Amino acid sequence: MSAVKAAGKTQKKHTEALKSVQVFGKKKTAIAVCLCKEGKGMIRVNGVPLDLINPPVLRIKVFEPLFIVGKETMLN
Repeated sequence: MSAVKAAGKTQKKHTEALKSVQVFGKKKTAIAVCLCKEGKGMIRVNGVPLDLINPPVLRIKVFEPLFIVGKETMLN
């Protein structure tokens, strides 16, 4: 990693590419952004863990793509 000096602060520049995908969804004036990247398996919506999303019906709706993909795919 090389150091980059900007505005008196030293920042580290990562040379490895992070595997990630970012997608957007729109409905009327609302915009949803999803960023998927390698990590610990924690799924968050607007910074809230998936298990804490309310109402429970919405939580099930958010889980639908994960059910379709399958547990084995999510673990690898």
